[in-house]
Amino acid sequence: MAPFIPIVLVVCIVAIIGFLVYYFSLKQRIIRKLKTIKTKPIGSLKTNELSKITGKALHVKEPLIAPFSKRPCIFYSIKIEQKVSNGKSTYWKKLIKEEKFQDFFVERNGDYVIVQPNQNPKNYLSYLVIDRKISSGTFNDPTPEFKKLLTSYNINIKGFLGFNKPLRYTEGIIEVGEHITVAGIAKWKTLSQPIEGYNYSKIAALESSDKEKIIITDLPFENRNRR
Repeated sequence: MAPFIPIVLVVCIVAIIGFLVYYFSLKQRIIRKLKTIKTKPIGSLKTNELSKITGKALHVKEPLIAPFSKRPCIFYSIKIEQKVSNGKSTYWKKLIKEEKFQDFFVERNGDYVIVQPNQNPKNYLSYLVIDRKISSGTFNDPTPEFKKLLTSYNINIKGFLGFNKPLRYTEGIIEVGEHITVAGIAKWKTLSQPIEGYNYSKIAALESSDKEKIIITDLPFENRNRR
Protein backbone atom coordinates (compact mmCIF):
# COMPACT_ATOMS: atom_id res chain seq x y z
CA MET A 1 0.00 0.00 0.00
CA ALA A 2 2.93 2.32 0.63
CA PRO A 3 3.50 3.19 -3.07
CA PHE A 4 -0.10 4.38 -3.33
CA ILE A 5 0.22 6.90 -0.49
CA PRO A 6 2.08 9.54 -2.58
CA ILE A 7 -0.54 9.17 -5.34
CA VAL A 8 -3.35 9.71 -2.84
CA LEU A 9 -1.56 12.77 -1.43
CA VAL A 10 -1.11 14.24 -4.91
CA VAL A 11 -4.79 13.68 -5.74
CA CYS A 12 -5.84 15.30 -2.45
CA ILE A 13 -3.56 18.29 -3.00
CA VAL A 14 -4.87 18.78 -6.54
CA ALA A 15 -8.47 18.51 -5.30
CA ILE A 16 -7.84 21.05 -2.52
CA ILE A 17 -6.18 23.49 -4.91
CA GLY A 18 -9.07 23.09 -7.36
CA PHE A 19 -11.61 23.77 -4.61
CA LEU A 20 -9.73 26.85 -3.36
CA VAL A 21 -9.47 28.27 -6.90
CA TYR A 22 -13.22 27.75 -7.34
CA TYR A 23 -14.17 29.05 -3.88
CA PHE A 24 -12.11 32.22 -4.13
CA SER A 25 -12.92 32.97 -7.77
CA LEU A 26 -14.45 36.37 -8.46
CA LYS A 27 -17.75 34.81 -9.47
CA GLN A 28 -18.13 32.84 -6.25
CA ARG A 29 -17.01 35.76 -4.07
CA ILE A 30 -19.67 37.96 -5.69
CA ILE A 31 -22.37 35.30 -5.26
CA ARG A 32 -21.51 34.82 -1.57
CA LYS A 33 -21.42 38.56 -0.93
CA LEU A 34 -24.78 39.21 -2.62
CA LYS A 35 -26.42 36.45 -0.59
CA THR A 36 -25.59 38.38 2.60
CA ILE A 37 -27.30 41.59 1.42
CA LYS A 38 -31.06 42.00 1.64
CA THR A 39 -33.04 43.21 -1.36
CA LYS A 40 -35.23 46.24 -0.67
CA PRO A 41 -37.64 48.35 -2.71
CA ILE A 42 -35.78 51.36 -4.08
CA GLY A 43 -38.07 53.75 -2.21
CA SER A 44 -37.13 52.08 1.09
CA LEU A 45 -33.36 52.45 0.73
CA LYS A 46 -31.70 54.05 3.74
CA THR A 47 -28.76 56.42 3.43
CA ASN A 48 -25.36 54.80 4.12
CA GLU A 49 -26.85 51.29 4.25
CA LEU A 50 -25.34 48.48 2.16
CA SER A 51 -28.14 47.60 -0.24
CA LYS A 52 -28.91 45.37 -3.21
CA ILE A 53 -31.20 46.06 -6.15
CA THR A 54 -32.16 43.84 -9.07
CA GLY A 55 -33.82 45.53 -12.00
CA LYS A 56 -33.53 46.70 -15.59
CA ALA A 57 -30.29 48.35 -16.75
CA LEU A 58 -30.92 51.64 -18.58
CA HIS A 59 -28.51 54.09 -20.15
CA VAL A 60 -27.98 57.62 -18.84
CA LYS A 61 -26.45 58.83 -22.12
CA GLU A 62 -25.82 57.35 -25.57
CA PRO A 63 -25.18 53.62 -24.98
CA LEU A 64 -21.90 51.88 -25.69
CA ILE A 65 -21.77 49.46 -28.62
CA ALA A 66 -20.33 46.00 -27.96
CA PRO A 67 -17.25 45.42 -30.18
CA PHE A 68 -18.38 42.14 -31.80
CA SER A 69 -22.12 41.69 -31.28
CA LYS A 70 -22.76 45.42 -31.89
CA ARG A 71 -25.50 45.48 -29.26
CA PRO A 72 -26.26 48.68 -27.30
CA CYS A 73 -25.00 48.26 -23.74
CA ILE A 74 -23.89 50.11 -20.64
CA PHE A 75 -21.02 47.74 -19.81
CA TYR A 76 -18.90 45.30 -21.79
CA SER A 77 -15.91 43.10 -21.07
CA ILE A 78 -13.96 41.41 -23.86
CA LYS A 79 -10.87 39.23 -24.14
CA ILE A 80 -8.80 38.11 -27.15
CA GLU A 81 -6.33 35.26 -26.70
CA GLN A 82 -3.84 33.39 -28.87
CA LYS A 83 -2.87 29.75 -28.39
CA VAL A 84 0.92 29.51 -28.11
CA SER A 85 3.43 26.77 -27.37
CA ASN A 86 6.77 27.02 -25.61
CA GLY A 87 7.92 23.57 -26.66
CA LYS A 88 6.80 21.79 -23.51
CA SER A 89 3.29 23.06 -23.00
CA THR A 90 0.51 24.93 -24.76
CA TYR A 91 -1.49 27.76 -23.26
CA TRP A 92 -3.72 30.69 -24.18
CA LYS A 93 -1.85 34.01 -24.15
CA LYS A 94 -3.92 37.10 -23.46
CA LEU A 95 -3.57 39.69 -26.23
CA ILE A 96 -6.40 42.08 -25.36
CA LYS A 97 -8.48 42.52 -22.23
CA GLU A 98 -10.82 45.49 -22.37
CA GLU A 99 -13.58 46.64 -20.06
CA LYS A 100 -15.70 49.68 -20.76
CA PHE A 101 -18.73 51.06 -18.96
CA GLN A 102 -20.69 54.23 -18.32
CA ASP A 103 -22.97 55.63 -15.63
CA PHE A 104 -26.31 53.82 -15.73
CA PHE A 105 -29.71 53.49 -14.11
CA VAL A 106 -31.29 50.40 -12.61
CA GLU A 107 -35.09 50.60 -12.86
CA ARG A 108 -37.49 48.55 -10.78
CA ASN A 109 -41.24 49.08 -10.56
CA GLY A 110 -40.94 52.62 -11.91
CA ASP A 111 -38.23 53.68 -9.44
CA TYR A 112 -34.60 54.30 -10.33
CA VAL A 113 -31.15 54.07 -8.78
CA ILE A 114 -28.09 55.52 -10.48
CA VAL A 115 -24.75 53.71 -10.50
CA GLN A 116 -21.46 55.41 -11.35
CA PRO A 117 -18.59 52.92 -11.62
CA ASN A 118 -15.06 54.29 -11.83
CA GLN A 119 -11.82 52.75 -13.10
CA ASN A 120 -9.20 54.98 -11.47
CA PRO A 121 -9.40 54.30 -8.61
CA LYS A 122 -11.47 51.19 -9.28
CA ASN A 123 -14.58 51.32 -7.09
CA TYR A 124 -16.43 48.20 -8.26
CA LEU A 125 -16.34 44.42 -8.65
CA SER A 126 -18.07 42.95 -11.68
CA TYR A 127 -18.88 39.58 -13.17
CA LEU A 128 -20.48 39.47 -16.62
CA VAL A 129 -21.80 36.25 -18.13
CA ILE A 130 -20.00 35.41 -21.38
CA ASP A 131 -22.62 35.51 -24.13
CA ARG A 132 -20.50 35.68 -27.29
CA LYS A 133 -17.63 33.38 -28.27
CA ILE A 134 -15.81 33.02 -31.57
CA SER A 135 -12.50 31.48 -32.64
CA SER A 136 -10.27 30.80 -35.63
CA GLY A 137 -7.34 28.49 -36.29
CA THR A 138 -5.09 26.79 -38.80
CA PHE A 139 -7.94 25.22 -40.77
CA ASN A 140 -10.65 27.58 -39.53
CA ASP A 141 -10.64 30.98 -41.22
CA PRO A 142 -11.98 33.87 -39.15
CA THR A 143 -15.38 35.13 -40.23
CA PRO A 144 -15.41 38.56 -41.90
CA GLU A 145 -16.84 40.03 -38.68
CA PHE A 146 -14.13 38.41 -36.54
CA LYS A 147 -11.40 39.46 -38.97
CA LYS A 148 -12.65 43.05 -38.89
CA LEU A 149 -12.62 43.01 -35.09
CA LEU A 150 -9.07 41.60 -34.94
CA THR A 151 -7.89 44.22 -37.42
CA SER A 152 -9.39 46.98 -35.27
CA TYR A 153 -7.13 45.80 -32.43
CA ASN A 154 -4.10 45.53 -34.74
CA ILE A 155 -3.95 41.74 -34.43
CA ASN A 156 -2.45 39.90 -37.41
CA ILE A 157 -4.45 36.75 -38.14
CA LYS A 158 -1.57 35.05 -40.00
CA GLY A 159 1.35 33.36 -38.30
CA PHE A 160 4.36 31.28 -39.35
CA LEU A 161 4.31 30.17 -43.01
CA GLY A 162 1.08 32.08 -43.54
CA PHE A 163 -1.14 29.79 -41.48
CA ASN A 164 -3.99 31.23 -39.42
CA LYS A 165 -3.13 31.89 -35.81
CA PRO A 166 -5.30 30.04 -33.28
CA LEU A 167 -7.29 32.92 -31.80
CA ARG A 168 -10.37 33.13 -29.63
CA TYR A 169 -12.63 35.95 -28.46
CA THR A 170 -15.11 36.20 -25.60
CA GLU A 171 -17.58 38.99 -24.90
CA GLY A 172 -19.82 39.67 -21.93
CA ILE A 173 -22.11 42.69 -21.86
CA ILE A 174 -24.88 44.31 -19.88
CA GLU A 175 -27.34 45.09 -22.63
CA VAL A 176 -29.72 48.03 -22.37
CA GLY A 177 -32.91 46.62 -20.84
CA GLU A 178 -31.20 43.55 -19.34
CA HIS A 179 -32.00 42.57 -15.75
CA ILE A 180 -28.96 42.88 -13.50
CA THR A 181 -28.10 42.98 -9.81
CA VAL A 182 -26.16 45.86 -8.25
CA ALA A 183 -25.10 46.34 -4.64
CA GLY A 184 -23.54 49.32 -2.91
CA ILE A 185 -23.91 51.98 -0.24
CA ALA A 186 -27.24 53.78 -0.65
CA LYS A 187 -27.29 57.56 -1.03
CA TRP A 188 -30.04 59.98 -1.99
CA LYS A 189 -29.20 62.75 -4.48
CA THR A 190 -31.04 65.78 -5.82
CA LEU A 191 -31.63 65.61 -9.57
CA SER A 192 -30.06 68.39 -11.63
CA GLN A 193 -32.21 67.36 -14.61
CA PRO A 194 -35.55 65.51 -14.65
CA ILE A 195 -35.71 61.88 -15.78
CA GLU A 196 -38.46 61.04 -18.24
CA GLY A 197 -41.18 59.05 -16.49
CA TYR A 198 -39.69 59.78 -13.04
CA ASN A 199 -41.71 62.27 -10.97
CA TYR A 200 -39.41 62.87 -8.01
CA SER A 201 -36.73 65.50 -7.38
CA LYS A 202 -34.35 63.03 -5.69
CA ILE A 203 -32.88 59.74 -6.86
CA ALA A 204 -31.18 56.91 -5.03
CA ALA A 205 -27.58 56.04 -5.85
CA LEU A 206 -25.50 52.98 -5.04
CA GLU A 207 -21.93 53.98 -4.32
CA SER A 208 -18.70 52.53 -2.98
CA SER A 209 -17.06 53.25 0.37
CA ASP A 210 -13.67 52.65 1.97
CA LYS A 211 -14.81 49.14 2.94
CA GLU A 212 -17.35 48.24 0.25
CA LYS A 213 -17.04 48.26 -3.52
CA ILE A 214 -20.01 48.47 -5.87
CA ILE A 215 -20.97 45.00 -7.12
CA ILE A 216 -22.32 44.66 -10.68
CA THR A 217 -23.42 41.38 -12.24
CA ASP A 218 -25.86 39.87 -14.70
CA LEU A 219 -25.58 36.38 -13.23
CA PRO A 220 -28.82 34.46 -13.83
CA PHE A 221 -28.64 33.06 -10.30
CA GLU A 222 -29.16 36.54 -8.88
CA ASN A 223 -31.80 37.36 -11.48
CA ARG A 224 -33.94 34.45 -10.26
CA ASN A 225 -33.99 35.99 -6.80
CA ARG A 226 -35.25 39.48 -7.55
CA ARG A 227 -37.98 39.57 -4.93
